Amino acid sequence: MGKEIERKFLVADVDAAIAASTSSVRIMQGYLSTNPDTTVRVRIRGTQGFITVKSRSNGAERGEWEYEIPVSEARELIDLSVTPIIDKTRYLAAYEGHIWEIDVFTQPVSMVLAEVELKECNESLVFPDWVAEEVTGDSRYYNSNIARG
Repeated sequence: MGKEIERKFLVADVDAAIAASTSSVRIMQGYLSTNPDTTVRVRIRGTQGFITVKSRSNGAERGEWEYEIPVSEARELIDLSVTPIIDKTRYLAAYEGHIWEIDVFTQPVSMVLAEVELKECNESLVFPDWVAEEVTGDSRYYNSNIARG
């Protein structure tokens, strides 16, 4: 089984977070299912397409299975999205042994979130100055709910 352990945070200083990044990529994504027990997401990240199935979150942990698909098929599947399409730019910033993903959403809402993937739930973190309140487990900040606007 695939497993994702991820913590999510609001960003206090967007300019500092972006300045700390070393790369970025535009992401477009839509949802074929937003059922809390099983979400199905289609994503175009740069020039690559992906389909991802995620189980219900249990705190910072959940099942995740992601597969690369032809970008032409990803475009077709995004057209079947049951939600508005998310358009965001993802910036990557390394800090104290972790890679932070800073997502700057432009559609369907304007928002900035930072995520960090962990190897285990109790792993310790050192936080960059630009990280603010933790929102892990707050369903308002799940991408499938952000997609609803």
